[in-house]
Order: sequence, then structure tokens, then C-alpha cells
Amino acid sequence: MNSPTSDSSLSAFDKARNGLWVSLQKHLETVYAAEKSFRAAIPRTEDLPFSAAQVEPQQLFEYQQQRAELRDLYLDETAQLDSLVKAVRLKSYQEDEKKLLLLMILGYMDVAATIFALLDTHRPSRLEPDEELAETTARFERIRNFVRLNIKGISGLLPKLGG
Repeated sequence: MNSPTSDSSLSAFDKARNGLWVSLQKHLETVYAAEKSFRAAIPRTEDLPFSAAQVEPQQLFEYQQQRAELRDLYLDETAQLDSLVKAVRLKSYQEDEKKLLLLMILGYMDVAATIFALLDTHRPSRLEPDEELAETTARFERIRNFVRLNIKGISGLLPKLGG
């Protein structure tokens, strides 16, 4: 028996919204798991950034592995978010529907940003420059700013002409 909310009765937008919701939940689970592993590997120290010289080699090795995993996840998530935002903008949904999808994405991005920020705050005091990570951080912020701008509405930012 078909219920009123069965897939056949849902609009294309409703299907997209439901699919996005499920996808974002899965991504959040992955990000939260990476955060938990990363935090567990952070050397116990009073100072952040911490001195790698004061950390046992095995603990530093585990930290570096977890940091690399969180970093790689950040790169992957940013690339996927870029594609997802472009796809939402190109769909033929109404503007309010697009804004709702973008708002869902922004919520995910705000949570993910707090976790990915650990790469900058919970690190050794001496760390080799990572251009790819810096580029990804800038890209993530550009995407987030673009999403915010589109939720607010570009037309609302332009001065009203005429009287």
C-alpha cells in the first residue's frame, strides 16, 4: 500500500531534499568519527600548539596518522561540497527551494568547519607549510561565503533603484 509520502508521490525537489538530508547525515557521521579519532590521538599537553619534541615517538606517529586522515577528509569534503553547491545552483528548482537546500548544506558546513579547524589549532608548534591544506581552507571558506550569499539573496544586497 502506498502512503502519501511514498517516493512516487514526492516531487523532484522533495526527493532531492530527502536525499540531501540522508547524505549530510552520513557525511556528519564520517566527520564526527574522524574528529573522535583525531582528538584521541592528540598528545596530552597543556599548550596548543604543542611541542613535538616533548611527545613520545609512538604517540606522535599516531597523531600524525589521524591528522593525515582528518586532512584528507577535509580535502575530499570540500571538493564534494563545491560540486554539490554547483549542482543545486544549476537545478531548475524555485529560488526558495534552492535556498532551503543551501541552508541544509550551510548547516553541515558550519559543523564541519569547527571540526576541520582542529587541524589548525591542535597541531605541533613547528609544522611544515601545507599549501594544499591552505588552498582547501580558502576554498571551503569561498564555498561557505557563496552559500551564505545565495541564502540571503543576491538581489537583497543590491540597492533599490528608483523611487
